[in-house]
Amino acid sequence: MAEIPLHGGALTTTQLNAIFTTIPVEFDFIDENDIVCWSSANRHRLFKRTDDDLGKHVLEVHPGHSQGRVKQVLHEMHSGDRDSIKILIHYHKRPISIAFYALHDDQGKYIGCVEVTQPVDDMQERGSLFRNIKQMFNRH
Repeated sequence: MAEIPLHGGALTTTQLNAIFTTIPVEFDFIDENDIVCWSSANRHRLFKRTDDDLGKHVLEVHPGHSQGRVKQVLHEMHSGDRDSIKILIHYHKRPISIAFYALHDDQGKYIGCVEVTQPVDDMQERGSLFRNIKQMFNRH
């Protein structure tokens, strides 16, 4: 199988697919026209994406209550005013980190963004021995 040359090395499509189906993090690539072009397909997804979602405008795959904020973030990324944003929400009583990262080609042109979503309830907080010990006993 042919390798795909990347900054930092090369991987096969089999290796790339294994990475994205194994890591318990959701990745969605939204192109420069705000179209969903790719989503990591793994069993860990909280916000399901289907093949039907590919080719849709990103606002079509986000709930109505978040569309205004998503639209604002994308506007700021297109204009170059923002390179990333990270937010923390609660979804089904779990803390979830959602981050958008602006992507640029080697010439600095905006080519889209990647949305990265992951639960963070299993991460330890620094600075509190009590919280860390408590968390060790409350694992699922």
